[in-house]
Amino acid sequence: MGDPPLMHRRTPVGVRAHWERTADDTLLAVRPYAAEGNGLIHLPGTPSHNGPHSDGLEGFARTFLLAAFRLAGAQGTDPRDFAGWYAAGLAAGTDPKNPSRWPTFTECNQAKVEAASIALALHETRPWIWDRLDETVRQRILDWLAPMAGDLMPGNNWIWFQGITEAFARTAGGTWLQQDLDRTIALTDGWYAGGGWYSDGLTGGERRNFDHYNGWAMHLYPLWFCRILGDAAPAGLLKRYQSRLRRFLADQRLLVGANGSPLVQGRSLTYRHAALASVWTGAVFDATPLAPGETRTLATRMLDHFHDRGARDTRGLLTLGWHRPFRGVLQSYSGPASPYWASKGFIGLVLPPDHPVWSHEATPLAVEQADFTRTLAAPGWLVSGTAADGVVRVVNHGGDHAAPARLHADDPAYARFAYSTHTAPEMPGDPTVPRGSADADPLDNAVVLLDTAGRASHRRPAIRVSIDGATAVSRSRAHWPDDATWDVFGGPETDYVLGPWITVGSALRGSVEVRAVRVDGDPGPGYVLRVGGWALAVDETPPDTGASRVEGGDGLVSLVVGVHGLPDCLVVPGMDSNALGPRSATPVVRSAGPVAHGTLYVALIHLGGTEPAALPEVSTQADGTALLAVVSWADGAQDTIRLPAPDAPRKDRPRA
Repeated sequence: MGDPPLMHRRTPVGVRAHWERTADDTLLAVRPYAAEGNGLIHLPGTPSHNGPHSDGLEGFARTFLLAAFRLAGAQGTDPRDFAGWYAAGLAAGTDPKNPSRWPTFTECNQAKVEAASIALALHETRPWIWDRLDETVRQRILDWLAPMAGDLMPGNNWIWFQGITEAFARTAGGTWLQQDLDRTIALTDGWYAGGGWYSDGLTGGERRNFDHYNGWAMHLYPLWFCRILGDAAPAGLLKRYQSRLRRFLADQRLLVGANGSPLVQGRSLTYRHAALASVWTGAVFDATPLAPGETRTLATRMLDHFHDRGARDTRGLLTLGWHRPFRGVLQSYSGPASPYWASKGFIGLVLPPDHPVWSHEATPLAVEQADFTRTLAAPGWLVSGTAADGVVRVVNHGGDHAAPARLHADDPAYARFAYSTHTAPEMPGDPTVPRGSADADPLDNAVVLLDTAGRASHRRPAIRVSIDGATAVSRSRAHWPDDATWDVFGGPETDYVLGPWITVGSALRGSVEVRAVRVDGDPGPGYVLRVGGWALAVDETPPDTGASRVEGGDGLVSLVVGVHGLPDCLVVPGMDSNALGPRSATPVVRSAGPVAHGTLYVALIHLGGTEPAALPEVSTQADGTALLAVVSWADGAQDTIRLPAPDAPRKDRPRA
């Protein structure tokens, strides 16, 4: 969809020059916002919850990481004096008397995150920065990093900030503890979910945290940990991490659309092309199944996707959003400098100009080569890519980023049944809107019960029931925030009203998902089942035509067809609720009356460049206590979605 990517009009040499210019422009644009001495970079915008001092360190550390990749690949050739500029910042930031000093870890927990970027950047630029620093400055840096040793980090990707920092300290004469390094390795092994995928920590003892952090943290840092330690790394560790990354990239290469976009799913989306961290790391560490030309195509397509669609403002600064500025994709920790973790997307610059990723001819992306359908067992995703429109779709029955023993409001970036490379989930543009309030009811790619007040139920936590072939099934207990106890952050004071169990199964082929639903339990009179399709950015709010069809501004078609028990059709408009445009619209279908216990409902969900050439036929039947949706596709293939009856509800209800 859209104009041909610019990379097709560049030679391999020209592509690298394009990356270098983009890196230089990005680094030079932040200089006017540096504090005296360059130790902090105070970018304009709304501060994060960590405060301006932390945000200033973030500005320095994350852009220093980009400068490091740029210098390493240029072998110290430095006409812009990046080495000198950041060396001055290191001296100022670690001087406790300097107005540009960095916050300590006790003053600001976020500083631990930024310490890893600084340590990694110092390692990559050792000949041009670290080795040339005054001895007193080197010691001040090591002293600032030292409290990381022995710190009991949170049980998620944060352990790697400690691991990277202490690995560098070990090579530079600083403070480190073997027990910290061992703990980092052991916890990471415990989070490995198989098939190349990590769950970023465990929630309630279960692996269910799947998102872009697999690429920009869980695969990046382990390999750089080995790179920093060199011969001191444990025997066999590098090969273990290489093998896992190679397997992960076999899946990740499928999760990029022909438009260059990664999936619009998960938190910290404003990091944008940080999703390239694992792609480039695979090339750096000989841990990739991608041909060199495919690596370059994928990376350059993604870089251009964001930079050609408004990721930078007129000052050259990365904005807080996805394409345009959009606060709906942010977290409370997102500050003006947060987007500069996109620096991880420039790792490829450490590779010399004659490396095959820069010199070989371009190779088309996976979705351009042929249609594909895959089952990713670890995250519980069904994946479909279609070459005609370049769209990659993921149907989600495995991850919701929620502790299983606690009820949660739905996070649009995790709890939807489907995500794609060409659409974004509906979410409030104002991050102060409670995510479980009526203003943020689950809509697109959601299966909900509407109560008598019209409020939609929530899904999290979801229980994976099965994933097999082209079908997957999950189940959740419908629940609604209790207005009397709701608090903005969905914290311990929040209570919920419990409803029936909702079991949802999917079969995915091409542009169409068959979504089958059973509701077990009587919610009471007046409760209606609603099934939402894909939300699209639109140029104008579509008129109410009584159909559940939307055509987006980029020509995509979103369609929902109710084939069993879902006759009511409508389109729900949105305003400033979608990362891809100020106006959006979502097609939905609903039951004509109150939902019936133990009844099978079925909808067809389509997203593509045109109307589907043919829709599958779906028949329903019972098999003991299970309900079956038998799907007959136009090409003769057949899938059976099996929705078992739920287990007896637990007497110990999940705590709110």
